[in-house]
Amino acid sequence: MPTSLTPGIAPGRLPADQVAANFADLQPPLDGHEAAVAADRCYFCHDAPCVTACPTSIDIPMFIRQIATGTPEAAAKTILEQNILGGMCARVCPTEDLCEQACVRETAEGKPVEIGRLQRFATDTIMAKQGHPFTRAAPTGKRIAVVGAGPAGLSCAHRLAMLGHDVTIYEGRAKPGGLNEFGIAAYKSTNDFAAREVDWLLGIGGIRIEVGQTLGREISVEGLKADHDAVFLAIGLGGVNALSAVGEDIQGVADAVDFIGVLRQADDLTELPVGRNVVVIGGGMTAVDAAVQSKLLGADSVTIAYRRGQDQMSASRYEQILAQSKGVRILTNVQPVSIHGADAVSEIVFEQTATVDGKLTGTGEQITLPADQIFKAIGQTFIGDVPVAVEHGKIAVTGPGRTSVAGVWAGGDCASGGDDLTVTAVAEGRDAALDIHATLMGGN
Repeated sequence: MPTSLTPGIAPGRLPADQVAANFADLQPPLDGHEAAVAADRCYFCHDAPCVTACPTSIDIPMFIRQIATGTPEAAAKTILEQNILGGMCARVCPTEDLCEQACVRETAEGKPVEIGRLQRFATDTIMAKQGHPFTRAAPTGKRIAVVGAGPAGLSCAHRLAMLGHDVTIYEGRAKPGGLNEFGIAAYKSTNDFAAREVDWLLGIGGIRIEVGQTLGREISVEGLKADHDAVFLAIGLGGVNALSAVGEDIQGVADAVDFIGVLRQADDLTELPVGRNVVVIGGGMTAVDAAVQSKLLGADSVTIAYRRGQDQMSASRYEQILAQSKGVRILTNVQPVSIHGADAVSEIVFEQTATVDGKLTGTGEQITLPADQIFKAIGQTFIGDVPVAVEHGKIAVTGPGRTSVAGVWAGGDCASGGDDLTVTAVAEGRDAALDIHATLMGGN
């Protein structure tokens, strides 16, 4: 477990039936009639702003028109040609800040076309069919190593396999999926969808996954380069930033990403311990996911504490409203100063903050919250040891993921640029694969 059991942290706070209801699908899928009605709202814009807003550049008007004409499998292929993890992205992508925010209907009426739910309808339809929608090109004889089986690595591997290359994915964990498997709130990805999507993706053929292979331990970039024609690094971010608060090593303080990972792999959520008074420090999607799930497990009081104003939280407005609708309190303009407790955490002290001349500063005024469980969700750090250039804590890349070392590419959260979204990682993996292919087949 991410925290040892203390008097305030216990399992079984809610009965099993209530926990099951709490963790049901956040947005149930559309049925055929609902999808047809939703698709009919699309204007099918010629210069659709929603396409520009999509990091993977899916032809959104095209796939919605295909749904409207009764061909959801064709719609799915339109989606998957650009985003092979379109099923997961339909569930977790912040569409309210991307394609749906750019929708003309949103501008005109304040109610966009439900692009995300329509995407899920199409991709779920095709995944329910037998077989894989794409076939491999003729074998090229080239072998590529992909390090990391998260969204970027899976996307890269699939596109390379489509192009006829043989790919081996080396994954440090016991199963593939990356943050889709270990880092997304359970109510966003129900019924083991992340694992099922990986199995479906592997249906293209030509991809082998070796788990328990960690860079710097079982494998090295030099060794992979010697045995393969190219290497793609998609190793994510392994560390969590420190709070820099007195007492953060007290029992009951844990990383939010670890809590979410344990929750996602739990066979029985009623056995997952949670505090009565939970405080989550941070303002991003991970903070919201940890806070909401704590509440759904039966915590009496859950507070998200963020050092700046609520309008500066990186979690989308939709996610913030979701948290508040589940009973989570959002406390802004506070930064942790100290954590107190004898054998385990009992309270946390915050200093209120203000922005003066563009710089965040403490005001000296303090507030204290009771807490028996504290989660840190203040960003992750890159802790990989790789023989390529690193800048600002991430692997330096140019263009479609080229690193400072010939024959080595990188993408996803570990690489410079991007915005730490699943959909962006998918795009980076896809684009790197195309560049790897062009390079290996005689390009530059």
